[in-house]
Amino acid sequence: MADITILGSGAFGLALAVMARNAGHQVTVWSKFPAELDEIRTTGESSKLPGVKIPPDILLRSDHESISDKDVVICGIPSSFVRSVMNEVAPYISEKTVIVNTSKGLEDGSFKRMSQVIGEECPKNPVVVLTGPSHAEELSIGIPTTVAVACKEIKYAEYIQDIFTTGTLRLYVNADVTGCELGGSLKNVIALACGISDGLGYGDNTKAALMTRGIHEITNLGLKLGAELDTFAGLTGIGDLIVTCTSMHSRNRRAGILIGQGVAPAEAVKQVGTVEGYYCTQVAYQLAQSIGVSMPITEELYRVLFENGDVRESLRKLMGRPNRHECERYMTLEGMTSLDRTPGDEY
Repeated sequence: MADITILGSGAFGLALAVMARNAGHQVTVWSKFPAELDEIRTTGESSKLPGVKIPPDILLRSDHESISDKDVVICGIPSSFVRSVMNEVAPYISEKTVIVNTSKGLEDGSFKRMSQVIGEECPKNPVVVLTGPSHAEELSIGIPTTVAVACKEIKYAEYIQDIFTTGTLRLYVNADVTGCELGGSLKNVIALACGISDGLGYGDNTKAALMTRGIHEITNLGLKLGAELDTFAGLTGIGDLIVTCTSMHSRNRRAGILIGQGVAPAEAVKQVGTVEGYYCTQVAYQLAQSIGVSMPITEELYRVLFENGDVRESLRKLMGRPNRHECERYMTLEGMTSLDRTPGDEY
């Protein structure tokens, strides 16, 4: 039995808490917001995960002592708050503790992945990434789910694999931390675009195009940053993309639908709640521009979200782009890289 504390009382953190408790572990949910914990104490469930009973033997705490001397601490905080929360709790985390990151996003300004942010705040602790196609609403009620766990030191990923594997949750170890985190973060951007397509009333053809070309540009960026190609064909690439782009559990897709129906982007985010893809679009756009990687869907979505761009005009721009070969290795803003070229090719 492992002693586990989950930082954050959001839907996915609570789903992991229920799953870990059912696997026989001692589980504490820590939150900076006592009102959220009081709701669970009073009603037995959370409005963030409606219909799912939170077992009374899951401890609900707001004190820092509940983070100390744990086997595992799971970070389930929205990405924009990961650094501040980890900075706050770092003095209380024991050196023996394995930290697991489930937050999906890139840090504004630094472009760092969440495991990098956590590693800077907790430099003495191993950081494992848990990511993949896993809606909280399904994980919490035992619907079969598979995810990936990644760490620079494989033994820690294998440790998390061992303690979290159950009859309904299967974990695969992946050594490509960069690819796993980029896939899990950037699929939210494409899910927003797919939601907009749905809101506009477009069909399956359009969504399939956005998803397929979306994983292409996610892979382009990932390869440029040192990720492995195979990762983007796996659970944290195409797997997470499928589930996030097609399900009404997806807040990114739901926000996109509202935008496609004419709701202003900021208002759509306000109505839906935490929409990681909204924030990630801005950071991913800036990152791609800074390193010269072409990400056409991300670029047009950025214009819609942050420059008052017209969604139908953005679609026309995407459909009117210069003709390409489908299987170019990866594209820069200038054209084909040297990996693609044969003698006589020009940029």
